[in-house]
Amino acid sequence: MPATEIRYAERLIVAWWIWPCALGAAGLMAAEIHLGYDGLRSWVPYALLLPATIALLWWLGRLRVRIAGGEFWVDDAHIPLEFLVAAEPLTAAEKQQALGPDLHPFAFVVHRPWVRGAVRIVLDDPADPTPYWVVSSRRPAALIAALGLPLPAVDAEPAAEPLTAVEAEPAAEAP
Repeated sequence: MPATEIRYAERLIVAWWIWPCALGAAGLMAAEIHLGYDGLRSWVPYALLLPATIALLWWLGRLRVRIAGGEFWVDDAHIPLEFLVAAEPLTAAEKQQALGPDLHPFAFVVHRPWVRGAVRIVLDDPADPTPYWVVSSRRPAALIAALGLPLPAVDAEPAAEPLTAVEAEPAAEAP
């Protein structure tokens, strides 16, 4: 099997600050159970909860986003690059809006709350009812560039409000 060229790869690992918080919560829960038992049974919660927490955090951070072999892969889901039409990077606030009130019911979403940025990728596949994908990414601009899609233009200054008829007329001079 020939090796495929990987143009982009990113692993959405769990943020470093979640590890001590989760392990601290698991340790606290194990300590509470420890207080209720004596002897050998008192150490069982530590032996179960702490490794289970580590395994859960590792499992949550296993997701990979990559572009390889002419396809865009998000974990096991993939789509050929020829069906991708446009893409836009989403900030944290835009991601919240895109995943909330603006979310299409058929959209494909891979969201990781510890990753602030995301990319919305519009599809044009007649055989697929999915209008777009929303994928978390720590480097949205690099992902869009690797997809070969142009970045949307950003206005340097906001568009001015059109003048109303009253504001457009010159002020009349007082006699």
